[in-house]
Amino acid sequence: METIAVIEDNVLTGDMITEILMNEGFRVIRAYSGTEALYLLKQNRPDLILLDLVLPGLDGEGVLEHINGIPVIILSSKAEVEDKINLLNEGACDYITKPFNAGELIARILVQLRKEKNSSNYIKKSTLSVGNLTLDPLSLNLIVESQAVKVTKTECAILKLLMSHSKYTISRDLLLDNISYETPDCTEKSLKQHIYNLRKKLCSINSSIQIETVRGVGFKLSENI
Repeated sequence: METIAVIEDNVLTGDMITEILMNEGFRVIRAYSGTEALYLLKQNRPDLILLDLVLPGLDGEGVLEHINGIPVIILSSKAEVEDKINLLNEGACDYITKPFNAGELIARILVQLRKEKNSSNYIKKSTLSVGNLTLDPLSLNLIVESQAVKVTKTECAILKLLMSHSKYTISRDLLLDNISYETPDCTEKSLKQHIYNLRKKLCSINSSIQIETVRGVGFKLSENI
């Protein structure tokens, strides 16, 4: 059963959407403000989010900035084309203007869920996992359970090499050669900065996997159990 998060401050509208979704067999979780939405999404990872733009406190655009890897359909009374273009460019996968038809809403949800399923099947073949950490090179996301953080292409290249050879120590020279494709002018100094940035990002998502420095040799992955 897929879970849909409904982020809508209007109780009547939220109740109506919830009823429509539950009649179609979806599980529904709800938030009534931007701040509550962020808390909800830290505790749950829904399959899709229906997001209103006008919310108490943090608005819908602010909430959208914090969402990674989950399809978001905007539900808004704002009908201007420019608003739609901006939100789609900022990461929303669809935009439905209120008032909307229940059948159209369900149809658009199903389209996005099919896309996500097909994408997930493809991504599973390309992701790397070590311990509780998953690297998705396609979206440049580091993922631990429901938490995700973006990495740069160079950081991704470093982690791909370390995760592909997680039982071994990788020399600095090999890492420099590897990331030179992403950063042609990379030096040992910039490598240290990339490693430093990656360590901060790994800590930010509570990864059990960390990058260990092997003195005089290079780097390897270690796991905190």
